[in-house]
Amino acid sequence: MAGKGRSVYRRGDGKWANKRNDSQRVSSVHRTQKQAEQAARKMLINSGGGELTTMGRDGKIRSKDTITPGSDLCPPKDMEH
Repeated sequence: MAGKGRSVYRRGDGKWANKRNDSQRVSSVHRTQKQAEQAARKMLINSGGGELTTMGRDGKIRSKDTITPGSDLCPPKDMEH
């Protein structure tokens, strides 16, 4: 799944970024962490799944979630969400 992950983190200006891990540029910028996380989750579902990493305000990993494709018949049993 290399290159199929996304990260949500807080930028220096206080806005939340949704970025593909293998990209230089941010995919989208949002006012809230929740909005950025929802956008990242939707993009991962549309692109076939991957790992979603959410950073807290302090920059440390707050949450990791494996997103499966929308048509996965045997989804992983993720106990966090």
